[in-house]
Amino acid sequence: MAKKFLQSSKFFHFIDWLDVFAITAWGILLLKYWLTEKLVLLVHPRYFWLVITTGVALLFIAVFKAWGLWRKHPTPQVQHLSLFPPGWASVLLLVIALVGLVVIPRPLTSYAANQQNITDFSIAATRVKPQAFRASTRPEDRSLVDWVKTLSVYPEPDAYIGQKAKVQGFVVHLKTLPDDFLVIMRFVITHCALDAAPMGLPVKLTTSRQIYSPDTWLEIEGEMMTAELEGKRQLTIQPKSIKPISEPKNPYEY
Repeated sequence: MAKKFLQSSKFFHFIDWLDVFAITAWGILLLKYWLTEKLVLLVHPRYFWLVITTGVALLFIAVFKAWGLWRKHPTPQVQHLSLFPPGWASVLLLVIALVGLVVIPRPLTSYAANQQNITDFSIAATRVKPQAFRASTRPEDRSLVDWVKTLSVYPEPDAYIGQKAKVQGFVVHLKTLPDDFLVIMRFVITHCALDAAPMGLPVKLTTSRQIYSPDTWLEIEGEMMTAELEGKRQLTIQPKSIKPISEPKNPYEY
């Protein structure tokens, strides 16, 4: 009987240490995302403080719990009424954290944009509060997202014909558009990458879009025109120059 009690005590003591390892791993993971500047790919900058505070708090909790376990063994749990084996939740959390430490976060791509079944290039404009939008004084100073926001407030595309444009974004090929049209796009996030929504504008090319691979980042300079796409007039960029650029450190807009 004493031997069985001792084995039970050691087992549940191991489960307690497993909790410590899981909490520590998650604290390290959150702080790693911050220190390696990958946090910007996961959450809106306004919530950085919350992630950093949580990471630090988790490490403090882990140290406090480890100190308690080091000084004194916990009272063994003689009954276990859960449908799952003891410690399974800690194992799951630990495995997820370890995967997160190994796998490097990547920005959302054209695949994610196509998965959202885009039927309107300003799909994300409805998520933007009008009072948060400030129009640029010059059309060429507007970012890609500024153009989409402007269009959502003043939706007559003919009003912008001839205005200069200089935007940056990644390439998306939509099957619903002719081969000489691509979409230049960026993702907008409100809270985190899970609520990211694509914003983009079509670009009229003089050649096939196949020369620009999906997810290639471009800087496009030209002027605005309109084109009949998907059964309606769409504000479209007529480029004068198209320049490949490196993916920015922060690929999202807010």
